[in-house]
Amino acid sequence: MSTPATTRLYLLDDHCFENGATVIAIEANDIALDQTCFYPGGGGQPPDQGEIQLQNGLVLEVSSAHMDAGGVIWHEISSPLPPAVLGQSVRLVLDQVRRLALMRYHTVLHVLNTIALRDYNAWITGVQISVDYSRIDFKLETFSPGLTAELESKVNAVLQEAHPLKSYTLTEEEFRTRPDLLRTLQVKPPISNGLVRVVEIEGFEAQACGGTHVRTTSEVGRFSIFRTENKGRLNKRLYVRLAQSGRVPQE
Repeated sequence: MSTPATTRLYLLDDHCFENGATVIAIEANDIALDQTCFYPGGGGQPPDQGEIQLQNGLVLEVSSAHMDAGGVIWHEISSPLPPAVLGQSVRLVLDQVRRLALMRYHTVLHVLNTIALRDYNAWITGVQISVDYSRIDFKLETFSPGLTAELESKVNAVLQEAHPLKSYTLTEEEFRTRPDLLRTLQVKPPISNGLVRVVEIEGFEAQACGGTHVRTTSEVGRFSIFRTENKGRLNKRLYVRLAQSGRVPQE
């Protein structure tokens, strides 16, 4: 009998940092649950880390997570599993500081890639997000220090406008009529049950994305490009950094 697909709570609420769940399968040191707030990685955003709290008080450290072809998210445990975990009700808790940093970087890259495509016809060719900095590659013929300064100025202007973010889904058929939702020509967005998730920065842009983001661009913090590289005749790499803290509104 196959393991049922995991309910992905992070798709419903980017700020779901902990949740209750039931252990439904175990493979070696990997645990699957009926639902999870853990992001399993994708789109350049790495998997979440955190812990699973058992009823007896034992805490299992989650070092990573991944999703299999059947939509099951497996939580990778960094220590041997105790007996009788299967079927238990547990509590999942993310490393919230790490997730918030990744959400800020993922959000600013949406702003950057939209401006790069809109103003410079630059398509994404690669992305890698981390908590201290991120890098993004573009198909771009010309590059200069002046262009770097322009991008920084334009991105920071959008961030300061405090645009709210929201997400919703389109059918695969609707998505095919919306080429404006694409930022890369090489990798197609994930399609789940015939639906494509769209993340919209209200009043600015929308694009297909399955990752996690902040609630408003004002939470991102100040953006800078601190390094650039030529990765081929048409491929340019930008290394970007955010100020240490963005403004996060209180609940």
